[in-house]
Amino acid sequence: MSQDKPASDFRYDTGEARVPWAAVGEHLANEDLMRIIRFLVRPQAGKEAEYEARAASVEAALAELWEVSGPATKLSLGATVSKLEAEAKEFLGCKYACFLTNATAGFEIALKYANIGPGDEVIVPGISFISTMTYALQSGAKVVFADLDPNTINMDPADVARKVTDKTKAIVPVYIGGYAPDMDAIMEIAEARDIVVLADAAHAFGGKYKGKAAGTVAHFGSYSFHEVKNINALGEGGLLVTDLDFGQYFPQCRFLGVDMAKQVENWLYDVIAVPGKYGPFVAGNHSSTEIQALCLLGQMQRLQAVIDTRRANAEYLNERFSEVEGIIPAPLDTDEIKGTYHLYLLRVDHELIGQDVQVLKQKLEARGVVQIPHFAPLYKYQLCRDLGYDSDAIAATCPNTEMVFNHQFTHLPLYPLSQQQLEYMADAVIEAVEEMKAGK
Repeated sequence: MSQDKPASDFRYDTGEARVPWAAVGEHLANEDLMRIIRFLVRPQAGKEAEYEARAASVEAALAELWEVSGPATKLSLGATVSKLEAEAKEFLGCKYACFLTNATAGFEIALKYANIGPGDEVIVPGISFISTMTYALQSGAKVVFADLDPNTINMDPADVARKVTDKTKAIVPVYIGGYAPDMDAIMEIAEARDIVVLADAAHAFGGKYKGKAAGTVAHFGSYSFHEVKNINALGEGGLLVTDLDFGQYFPQCRFLGVDMAKQVENWLYDVIAVPGKYGPFVAGNHSSTEIQALCLLGQMQRLQAVIDTRRANAEYLNERFSEVEGIIPAPLDTDEIKGTYHLYLLRVDHELIGQDVQVLKQKLEARGVVQIPHFAPLYKYQLCRDLGYDSDAIAATCPNTEMVFNHQFTHLPLYPLSQQQLEYMADAVIEAVEEMKAGK
C-alpha cells in the first residue's frame, strides 16, 4: 500500500479483480426496498385497498427497473458521506466536518480530545438533554452545573465564570431550541484558562451567531439530525465540526482508529491512538451510512424554507402573545442572532398571573395542545444521585434553573402547523392564561 495514500477511515471495497471482495455482502432485493417503501409511506385510513393496488404497481415498476440496473456497491462511509461532509463544510464555513451516528458521538469525540477523566471538571448548563453530560460522567469527570439566563434558557456566562476552576477542562454551552447562548463571553472565559469549548448545537443547524454559523464559534460544534429535528438523516445522524488541526483525525475518531494510510506488516492497515490535547485516546465506532447521508443532502436543500416557516409561526405567536399581560414572548432574531426555531419558548410571569406554568401545562393538555418543557434540570435525575451528586445542594446554586423550570417555561411546537392549528394553539394559551389571572 502506498505510504502517500491520504488518511481515511475503513473503506472495504477492494476494487476490480477477477474475484473481488465486495463491500456489500448481501445486496438489497426488491422485497427489501418494498418493505422500506411500505414503512415510509403508510396507507391512509379508509384507503387501504387503493394503497395495496398502487403498492403492487410500484413493486412491478421496481422489478422492471432492476432489469436495467445494478445494486449499490457501498452502503456506509462511501462517496455520499464524503459529499455530505464537503457540502456541510461549505455551508457552515468550517475546516473539518465528520458525519456520525448522532450528535452524542460528536460530544464523545470532542471530550476525548480534551482528555477528560477522573479529577477533571466539565461545565454544562442546568437544563439540557441528558447526552450533553453523558460522556463526561462515563469518563469519571465531575460535571458542574451552570445556572441559566431565564430569558433564553441558555447557559449564563456569569455563573460559568463563578464555577470555573483549575480543574475545568471543558465547557459545553447548549443552543436550546436553536437560539444561541452568549458564545463570546463563554469563549473569553475558556481562552483565558485554555479550556476546550464544545458547542452542543443539536438544535441549531442553519442558525447564525454574529455572522458565523451557529455551533462554529467554539473549538467543536456538534449537530443532531434525529427524527424530531428541523431536518433529519433518516431518523438519526450527527455532524461534528472544528477548525482545529485535530480535525484531520476525524476519520479515525469515527472508526476505531483505523488508518488506511499506514499498515502493519502483512496486513491492510494500522490502528492508531488518536492524539488528544494532552495525550492519546482510543477511538470509538460511530460509522454513518450512505442512505442517511443521501437523505440529509436532500433535506439540506430545503432547510432555509423549513426555518422560514418555523420563524413565521413564531412571529405569529409572538404577535398574539404580546397583547396579553403575563405572557412573555419568545426571543426572535436580532442583528447578531438568527435562530433555527426548533422550539418556541413560552414563558409566563407567574407572579403577575398568580399561578405558575405547571397549571398552564395542565390547562393546555386539557385543550389538546401538546407542549413539553425541554428539558428537566440534569441534576435531578437518579443517575446523578446514584453517582454521588447532591441534587438539592446543586439546585441551590442554580436558582434561575429552578425558577424557570418549576414556574415559568414550557415549549410549543413550531413545525409546519396548519393555520387552523396555529390559531387554535395561540387561542388556547391566551384563554388558559386569562383563566389563571382570574384565579380559575
